[in-house]
Amino acid sequence: MVEKKKKVKKAKGTDRYAEAGVDIEAGNRFVDLIRPVVNKTFKSGVITDIGGFAGIYSLQMQEYKNPVLVASTDGVGTKLKIAFMMDKHDTVGIDLVAMCVNDIMVQGATPLFMLDYISMGKLDTARTVEIIKGIAVGCIEAKCSLIGGETAEMPGFYPDGEYDLAGFVVGLGENTELLDGSEIAVGCQLVGISSSGLHSNGYSLVRKVFFEERKMSVTDYVPEFGRTLGEELLEPTRIYARAISNLRRDFQIYGISHITGGGIVENLPRILPSQCKAIIRESAWTPHAIFHVLKREGGISPQEMMRTFNNGIGLVLVVGESELDEVMLRLKAMGEAAHHMGSVEAREEDEDSVEFIQ
Repeated sequence: MVEKKKKVKKAKGTDRYAEAGVDIEAGNRFVDLIRPVVNKTFKSGVITDIGGFAGIYSLQMQEYKNPVLVASTDGVGTKLKIAFMMDKHDTVGIDLVAMCVNDIMVQGATPLFMLDYISMGKLDTARTVEIIKGIAVGCIEAKCSLIGGETAEMPGFYPDGEYDLAGFVVGLGENTELLDGSEIAVGCQLVGISSSGLHSNGYSLVRKVFFEERKMSVTDYVPEFGRTLGEELLEPTRIYARAISNLRRDFQIYGISHITGGGIVENLPRILPSQCKAIIRESAWTPHAIFHVLKREGGISPQEMMRTFNNGIGLVLVVGESELDEVMLRLKAMGEAAHHMGSVEAREEDEDSVEFIQ
């Protein structure tokens, strides 16, 4: 978000900065427009309003014995190209929050606040307000306050109508309760929680397949999706804050893997001890139609699909066998599609960390 500048009396003459492509007054008006949107995300820890030099948040740590800060930063990647093609900008902000918040929550932290960075050639107020509205929707869902950010006008740097996004989230956790996977052992069970689709990964390949090779348009209706290609590709990334918080309150969760770029193959081993491997039953869930269509239209091998996309699984939880059924029931009660997708077994030194079976 643009910092609100102190109003000063203008000198007579031409505004040379505006001529160069940067309109300070437009930035001030933009801050006024987004203030009510952003204020809806504020929790009790927020001390400052937007428009200052920095956001200030009070760390209310009375219930923590050894608190630690957990931070993450991410973007939306080339999924933004789909937003440009569709001229639809109210959902990529949700993706931005999800990619950051999910990463700190799987570490065992609770999100406190978020900052955003939006850069474009010339400030398009209507479009940027839509982006901020999406970020606010994501923050409210994640119970995370949007306390500041930056909107940068960079004339000559971006093609007309394009922009880039980055997000930064800070959370708080109890040091002894962080999730690092160190307690995962043979016999633990793997529970997958469904994604909403592609989320925000693999879009360079997605765009190559659909737009370069198949010559499709975002307005093409795809019967397998029940909607247009563009609508399918802009489906927002799931935010798993509610599910993770609920489960951790009542169950022993030994580890959580956020399945992003690299798929299950790359992300699940990040939480497994070296002496353990994951046995994944591919028949345990049915991937969304988008993955089937991508594989078919792009001639993508099953191995590459698993290394590039989430294939319908957004999170993998590691739980004890004794609590498996109750965890599955709880997730179902919360409206989550959960799948008992495998188990943890002993791994020999020369074995892969993840093995897929039917």
